Amino acid sequence: MAQITLDKTDLKILQVLQSNGRLTNVELSERVALSPSPCLRRLKQLEDAGIIRQYAALLSPQEIKLGLQAFIRVSIDKSGELRDRFAQTVQTWPEVLSCFALTGETDYLLHTFFPDMNAFSHFVLDTLLSHPGVQDAKSSFVLKELKNTTALPLGHLQTTA
Repeated sequence: MAQITLDKTDLKILQVLQSNGRLTNVELSERVALSPSPCLRRLKQLEDAGIIRQYAALLSPQEIKLGLQAFIRVSIDKSGELRDRFAQTVQTWPEVLSCFALTGETDYLLHTFFPDMNAFSHFVLDTLLSHPGVQDAKSSFVLKELKNTTALPLGHLQTTA
């Protein structure tokens, strides 16, 4: 991936796209005060550099009957082979949106969605705890979502010029 230096226009493109990734190039260029050709060229550079890694549709979990959201803290066997196997296997579990390796008391944090408690129980008992590397799992259920964004902060990248 190419390394690029981000200027104010690049940061504006990133900011606008984080709030609406479906804009056409013409709409994007208007919002960042740039003509379409240079805007498209900058967008391509941001994609090629890996700064923009993908575009996605964000679905409403409740509208697709995934009303139970849980965070599962997983403790794993310390053997490298089982740890690697867990890291590969977690990629195949569609219920797991994110998996983070952590410092501290637990090894991994899984962010999961389920239609109901039965589906959650089935996943934990029959899938997660049956994995040979998993020693323990502790869950917390989301009662209320106070903030949920996919937009990364960009303020630290702004130059003062």
